[in-house]
Amino acid sequence: MQSFNSYLLIGLIVFFANTSFAQYGNGGYGNGYGNGYGGNGRMNNTMDQSRAPEKPKEIPVEVTVGKVMERLKPELVLDELQAIAISNILTESSKTHGMLIKAQVSHEDKVKNIKALSETTDKKILELLNKEQKEKFILLNEEAKNPKKKEKKKSKEQS
Repeated sequence: MQSFNSYLLIGLIVFFANTSFAQYGNGGYGNGYGNGYGGNGRMNNTMDQSRAPEKPKEIPVEVTVGKVMERLKPELVLDELQAIAISNILTESSKTHGMLIKAQVSHEDKVKNIKALSETTDKKILELLNKEQKEKFILLNEEAKNPKKKEKKKSKEQS
């Protein structure tokens, strides 16, 4: 009976010792339990992974406006004064557009505000253009809003 009790006691000690170590990782505080007590870097790795999916870098407004102006200037045959004025209008509009997108309002309000901004921007640009340039600008806007129609026209012309 004495040996049975001693085996039982040894078995219980091993059992409880094993489960208590399991709570803290392999061999103590260093490898587990939130890694607050140890320094193996596992917690730091998980923090780095959570930071990894960062939002994409925003393209500077000047770059966007520059690309638009590269397309508009030859298409509309703009002089330098027109190009500078339109560039300034587009820069202001792009910055406002960015603020509208980030605003904490409903999606419908954002769409309404962006449409209003687009119309205002177009009116400002049209004021700077002559009759021929206005017609070309309106056509370019329609093509930009409906790119599928432009592709269909190109495919019909090629046929």
